[in-house]
Amino acid sequence: MNSSEVTENLGAAAEVDRTNGAPAGLSARLRKVYKNERDFVLDVDFCAPSGFTILFGPSGSGKTTLLDCIAGLTKPASGTIRLGRRVLFDAQTGADLPVPKRNMGYVFQDLALFPHLTVEGNLAYGLDRLLASERDERITSILKTFRILDLRKRRPREISGGERQRVALARSLVTDPCILLLDEPLAALDTATKSRILDDLRTWNEAHRIPILCVTHSREEVMALGERALVLDRGRIVAQGSPHEVIGAPRQETVAQLAGFENIFDATVESAHEDRGTMSCRLAQTGVLLETPLVRAEVGSLLRIGVRAGDILLATVRPEGLSARNLLPGKIVSLARRDVIIAARVDIGVEMEVHLTLAARDALGLAPGRDVWLVVKTHSCHLMAA
Repeated sequence: MNSSEVTENLGAAAEVDRTNGAPAGLSARLRKVYKNERDFVLDVDFCAPSGFTILFGPSGSGKTTLLDCIAGLTKPASGTIRLGRRVLFDAQTGADLPVPKRNMGYVFQDLALFPHLTVEGNLAYGLDRLLASERDERITSILKTFRILDLRKRRPREISGGERQRVALARSLVTDPCILLLDEPLAALDTATKSRILDDLRTWNEAHRIPILCVTHSREEVMALGERALVLDRGRIVAQGSPHEVIGAPRQETVAQLAGFENIFDATVESAHEDRGTMSCRLAQTGVLLETPLVRAEVGSLLRIGVRAGDILLATVRPEGLSARNLLPGKIVSLARRDVIIAARVDIGVEMEVHLTLAARDALGLAPGRDVWLVVKTHSCHLMAA
């Protein structure tokens, strides 16, 4: 089944009633096995209430497979999927609601717009059962919501990428679905365009409050949109909670890497300073001491310390008069440009990655071999179990 056929089937569900006439939360407990070169197994158990739930994880972790199981495009080997009191799938009883009756909106990475139809035609495709007056009212309303009313007579090839994304969202929502599934539809957009579209989607959902499951690789999207975040890794949910709990303060190293902690080190607790709420940790096989926030850990305990590259300051002379307690001498090993960021590798006894602006590199005259100082604030050091 191609994406256009999927869109047609999902759109045909416009007239399915919601549970008790109101939005309902999703609950899913399912297992899906793919016998291929890596024998991938998706095995999850979670709930998604009304509002945004972000599915975050590396490529191949099972995010799209999970959406496809919920939509009915892929059949789990076992488990149940419920939307409120409606049973969408139950392996034990054999229940498997057809795609057209699940009443879901699904926006794919490729958007799956019909190229031969106008914007208005794309939106009208799933509303053929409505009276013409009601159909026009719904289309006009959603076009206004996503600020594309003036595009209604144009075809997809005649509008910009951001406008096509808005059309795809509008088409998925004009049928008044009970749940919306988003598979990275905004990944190709610039930050400003993406932000404006997300603001409009958030505004729409404040009025409708349906569950929205959104797949993303972007930490910024998780923090900006999510009321709840699920992190998948190799088919399993490895973390869940608020975006701050999951991304801002990860407890697992896999999540920390996804959350943008470029520097993760083994360390041993050397001493505790309860009077100032900190402790000193020695990085493994070095003489480097880092002062970190105080946690429940005995002296001698093994920990992992994560520090984001963007949270580290770099100076060419020893800084004076700073409140930061971690001043680390080092030598630049390499400088690599990544778009508008310079990634510096600095040897402080272990190599640490530091992110700088182009202007900072030029103003400081940085080059490999240059002696520098790194400034790491205590609360930039995130502690995880070894």
